[in-house]
Order: sequence, then C-alpha cells, then structure tokens
Amino acid sequence: MTPVDAAELRAAFPVLEQVAYLNAGSDGPVSRQAIAAATTELEHQRDAGRATAHFEHRRELCDTQRCHYAGLLGAAPENVALTTSTSEGIAIALAGLPLAPGDEILCAEGEHPGLLGSLQAARDLRGVSVRFVALSRIADSLGPNTRAVTCAHVAWRTGETAPVEALAALADSGMPVLYDGAQAVGAIPVDVEELGCAIYAGSGQKWLCGPDGTGMLYVASAWLERLEVTRRGYASFSEPSAGIDAPLCDDARRYDTPSLSAEASAFAIAAYELLESFGWDAVHARGDELASELTLRLAERGHAVASRGNTTLVSWHSDEPAAVKTRLADAGIVVRDLPGTDLLRASVGAWNDGHDIDRLLRAVG
Repeated sequence: MTPVDAAELRAAFPVLEQVAYLNAGSDGPVSRQAIAAATTELEHQRDAGRATAHFEHRRELCDTQRCHYAGLLGAAPENVALTTSTSEGIAIALAGLPLAPGDEILCAEGEHPGLLGSLQAARDLRGVSVRFVALSRIADSLGPNTRAVTCAHVAWRTGETAPVEALAALADSGMPVLYDGAQAVGAIPVDVEELGCAIYAGSGQKWLCGPDGTGMLYVASAWLERLEVTRRGYASFSEPSAGIDAPLCDDARRYDTPSLSAEASAFAIAAYELLESFGWDAVHARGDELASELTLRLAERGHAVASRGNTTLVSWHSDEPAAVKTRLADAGIVVRDLPGTDLLRASVGAWNDGHDIDRLLRAVG
C-alpha cells in the first residue's frame, strides 16, 4: 500500500488553505474537482436545455454513482439503491420491514436522530416497540419479540464501533441487522458481505466529500423481495409506462430516491474518484493514524477522551462544549459540539495533517 501523498490530497480542498477543517462527520470538505464537475453539468443544462438526452445522461451518472458506492461497500450494484441521505435509507428500510404491532426492534443507546426518527415512526404508526441497550451488548440482548436489530457501525458521538462479529453471527441465524453507516462509509473499510447485514445505509456528503442530498442503501439479496417498497415513483419501475400495474425493478433500484440531479451525481462521482485515486486502503489508514495521534495527544494534555474504536472520530469531554466550539471556529478550527452531551468531536480525515492537529491542540490547551 502506497501512503497517501498528503500535500497533494490536501491541495484539492480549498477550505484547508485557511481552516483546520475537522468536521467531515457532519459534511466533508469540498474539492475543486467536485465543484468543476457540478459546474460543467449545470453549464451544459444552461446551454443545451433539458430534454431526452439530459435524462438519459442522468441515468448514466446514477449508474456510475451506484457502482462506485457498491464497490466501497463490497456489494454488487444491483443491491445498492441511491438515496438522499443515511436517514432516508434507514427510513425506507424500517418502513419496509415486515413488522406487526407488538414486535420489537432492538436498538443501541445514543443513536443519531436520523435513526431515532424512523424508530419513532415505527412505534407511533405501526405499534412496534423499541428497546435500547448499550452498543457493546446489542448482539446479546434479544428478547422473545425482537424482530430486527439496528445500530450504528460507528457511533456518531464517540467513534465506538459495533460488535460486528457478534452481530454477523446473529444475522446468520436469520435476524435482520440494520446498520447506520454514516460515520463508516469512506472513513473505515466496509464489507457488507462480512458484516452479514440485511440493510446498510450510508452517506455521500460526509467521508465521501460529496454533495448534501446523496446517500446509499444496501439491501441483501435475501431481503430484496421481503423488504416492502412503501414509496413508489418513476424510478421504482422497470416499465414506468405500464400505468398503475407497472412492475417494480427487480433489484435495489426499486428503493431509489425519486430524483437525483445530474449536478449532484457528477459532484458525488468526482469527489469519490478523487479519493479513490489515492487508494482507499491508504485513505483509511491515514485517517486512522491521524485520529489515533490526536487521541493520544489530547489524553497527554489531560483531556478525557471518550471510548472509541479504530475510527476517524475523536470526542472529548468539555465543561462548555458549545462555547469552546465557537471559540475554535473564531480561530479557524472547525469541530462539532454534540447537543445533549458534554462532548466536542473532531472528525479526522486523510486530507488533514499534523498542522491541523497542532492548531486544535494549541487552541484547546
């Protein structure tokens, strides 16, 4: 594995010329290449209009975007739907699961609102119960009415990782396991076949540095016919012109978001291909290395770092996280405070360098 040329990768992101950008867990930095690709698409639409060729081109872009996402997940393209976010993918999946009143979904504590919102809907609209346990115990906490298990692959608050081996064994027994992969896809290696999960939802705008409004949903082959398609539109059908009895696509395209713009897909593709050009193994390794360095140096300075895995998120406790975040932003250092907690979170990517970490450490003391 050839290490990432840090200077070359860093030069692709203009924001890093001035700012220590440590917030890819919210939105990744935007590259020159991605802006150029989106601009080209918009200019073409301005000059050529939007007719048949435009829509054919959009489909081609979506096919490329789908293949890129599938490759990063270790999946076949026919098992991957394009969505607008991790949250939308989770909503599609939980709405489509065959659940009945009294059934239980087991969930890890401290999950993101994007997952909690769909669980709330399942509870309020379908009579499903939701039970929460610690992430580390989730594979060992099934009850008699548990019909699905869901959790983050990487916890959004701390960077803790799910017990994937235990969950894979659980999935082998037939229990559907749904992962929120928002803080994993692009940040750490992901292989849905090894995970054994039924569902995996991920983001395009975070660690893939794509545009807002992009994401992915993996549906295992065994679940393509079992996961109901509760929202249907033009993109859902293999023959949209067939009217009310139009057949659904026979693959994960049946779950596609109704519409993605050409400029968004072009942006997402260019962002992905930039990172891919440096090698995903090297990108993952560099992010992990820098995050580990930040963890060690924060602890050396007496900061209480939250328990985490080998991920790209580093969170530490603060008496005034919101105020510290604002102070850091004023100094050109972008991190996130996590509402409802006393945590500050730095999201460390391969595009960062030691200078970014030094700036953060000097500012927090």
